[in-house]
Amino acid sequence: MNSIFEVIRRPLVTEKTTLQKEGFRTLVFEVHRDATKPDIKKAVEKLFSVKVEQVRTANLPGKLRRQGRYQGHRPDWKKAYVLLKEGEKMIEFHEAI
Repeated sequence: MNSIFEVIRRPLVTEKTTLQKEGFRTLVFEVHRDATKPDIKKAVEKLFSVKVEQVRTANLPGKLRRQGRYQGHRPDWKKAYVLLKEGEKMIEFHEAI
């Protein structure tokens, strides 16, 4: 990957990811499908100035969507769970309303 902004697409802010962030020091991001664990670790450390302990990834298939007789397919995507090292300051995401 060329840029850290290509690797990390966006943070996932849901109820479940907020609980993981508060309880387990884990951040969740949508990442590029071709990004590797070392790429994700390097991008998070450089972008947020924190130390990463572990990266876990999940490849998620896109869903089939229909509207009437027409159907389409959402693209496949990849999710990364980033565990911060003990003592690191947690990153705060604020959604724009």
